[in-house]
Amino acid sequence: MTPSDQRHQLKAMIADACLPVPGAPFPLAGRLAAALGYEAVYLSGAAFSAAQLGLPDVGLFTLTELAEETRRLVRASELPVIVDADTGFGEPVNVVRTVSELEAAGAAAIQLEDQVLPKRCGHLSGKSLVEPASMVAKIRAAIQTRTDPNLVIIARTDARALEGLEGALDRGRAYLDAGADALFVEALENRHEFEQVADAFDVPLVANMTEFGKSPLLSVSELAELGYAIVLFPVTLLRIAMKAMEAALVVIDEEGTQHSLLDLMQTRQELYDLLGYSDYEQQDRAFFSGETSS
Repeated sequence: MTPSDQRHQLKAMIADACLPVPGAPFPLAGRLAAALGYEAVYLSGAAFSAAQLGLPDVGLFTLTELAEETRRLVRASELPVIVDADTGFGEPVNVVRTVSELEAAGAAAIQLEDQVLPKRCGHLSGKSLVEPASMVAKIRAAIQTRTDPNLVIIARTDARALEGLEGALDRGRAYLDAGADALFVEALENRHEFEQVADAFDVPLVANMTEFGKSPLLSVSELAELGYAIVLFPVTLLRIAMKAMEAALVVIDEEGTQHSLLDLMQTRQELYDLLGYSDYEQQDRAFFSGETSS
């Protein structure tokens, strides 16, 4: 599908269903998610910072780096990609550039949040928020900049920790009035709060099921019953992969060989199948033989 097709598909799906959306810390993970039947993937700022740059999630990557990773993930997964654009890289005029670049890179949805730079993980203390009017201006800039009306603009508020749930709900209303297509209230602290958000808004809602944070780990079916449209697992695959790599390094150090790990590995053939290796070989042979594709 083209990026336009992917945007149309994502917008239609979140209007009618509850999507589990894994974070893809690198493009191959996006391809694996697609192979296993997932219908969208998430480009998490936290996972991207850590996996690709070895940096904490405090807004250190650039728009150029994020756009290039978006392009790679869209190409590898062939799925709609929801992109975490943090604070939009500045003021409303910067959001204009952010939306233009990410839309051109193939993003199906762009998430903007109302923190002040330097931002922090939504489940950590010490955050600061911009004034609601500033975030409203950013959302207006995003809406006016997109050229594809199916590009979903997600407004995220981190106000729960600083202004309480009512403050977060007030901000959510303002952001939706500004034109946001979906709402993401971060770091809710119990199931009842998830219910209150769902009762307050009749728009696609995002739930963040990140591990070791402030929110309970509700299931996709529970969140679907409450009325959520997107359930993010932003850093799950990265955490699993890093713990597995840590264990493997310990085994190699202690045993001097990886032999005992073979049953835990993706095989060479499984990797080649995921990559479509044989397709490349056939294509290469066709070039040399002068065959043309029909």
